[in-house]
Amino acid sequence: MHSDALGEVARGLEIVDLACGINVQLKGELSTQVASRVDVASIRQPLGVVAGITPFNFPAMVPMWMFPLAIACGNTFVLKPSEKDPSASVRLAELLAEAGLPDGVFNVVHGDKVAVDRLLEHPDVKAVSFVGSTPIARYIHTTASANGKRVQALGGAKNHMLVLPDADLDAAADAAVSAAYGSAGERCMAISAVVAVGAIGDELVEKIRERAEKITIGPGDDPASEMGPLITATHRDKVASYVAGAADEGAEVVLDGTGYTVDGFENGHWIGISLLDKVPTTAKAYQDEIFGPVLCVLRAETYEEALDLINSSPFGNGTAIFTRDGGAARRFQLEVEAGMVGVNVPIPVPVGYHSFGGWKDSLFGDHHIYGNDGTHFYTRGKVVTTRWPDPADAPSGVDLGFPRNH
Repeated sequence: MHSDALGEVARGLEIVDLACGINVQLKGELSTQVASRVDVASIRQPLGVVAGITPFNFPAMVPMWMFPLAIACGNTFVLKPSEKDPSASVRLAELLAEAGLPDGVFNVVHGDKVAVDRLLEHPDVKAVSFVGSTPIARYIHTTASANGKRVQALGGAKNHMLVLPDADLDAAADAAVSAAYGSAGERCMAISAVVAVGAIGDELVEKIRERAEKITIGPGDDPASEMGPLITATHRDKVASYVAGAADEGAEVVLDGTGYTVDGFENGHWIGISLLDKVPTTAKAYQDEIFGPVLCVLRAETYEEALDLINSSPFGNGTAIFTRDGGAARRFQLEVEAGMVGVNVPIPVPVGYHSFGGWKDSLFGDHHIYGNDGTHFYTRGKVVTTRWPDPADAPSGVDLGFPRNH
């Protein structure tokens, strides 16, 4: 969608802005007189060649989460974009060249697994950043680490939105529909599971249904379209299979978007809006990252039951709570096992000067992406201890004892 494209460029430019002030993040520390005429300085230095492997769904934004900081920290960058939409990366390279970036600082390598594996193995590549599904993130982390590289591999998600009985249900329904079906659900920060607590479930589901049915589906270049097609026919069929099998697994199919087409564009990879209610945690539609416009609603009697449900998920990317109770919100943000938390905010993507990343199977590696974590990922620390003797000092002689600061 055109509005999505504008949004992803704007969010990518936040990291460019952050990189323009990188000197603040790269400044070292100096401690003087830690011992007689001894000073100690800590500095950060670039790694060398670093690589980014990025997904199809945000072909401009996700690379821009990586290369501005990597280059500003003094590295050269190799981008391996998704083979499903490689042209955005080429345009980024053209713009950087037009801006005067020297040849060889930003590089684009096209290909599939063969190209990825070469980057993971190549001795000149010192670090790898990745965004994609959990199985591939795990493979990237394992393979690159085995080859001695630093890795940040962001994986999949099953983002939960907890709705407490005191919440504004109209606001919660608006947020659930926007966060579940925006970008046709093909984003790692999509809300794909709503947990309704107490007796509000039926009313909340009805409000979600009323809004979801009004979404306009059509070509991305049509300003009237609110949701477009999926990336491939194969993926469309996989998404549809979760809806087709939901009832047999105990879920109630409120809206079935399978079989949807758009007049005049019948060959598009279309699927409509799907809403599943009373989904058991054993259902595949709940357990898997669907990456499509399918929203699961689960029921819980208490906050504690809902929290346990969320924390039992192997994914821990993002989550949200909708409530008017500040105490409950504060408790949730401390107790939930996820890397990004929203309070009455359905998609808690941090601003550029904070870091983006999840927990558990949503992140492999020690560093989140961009923010301070990004700067630390693309540099390594060095500590320099210096003594400049005074000309009047007598020779100190040999001392085999353990060094002490005195």
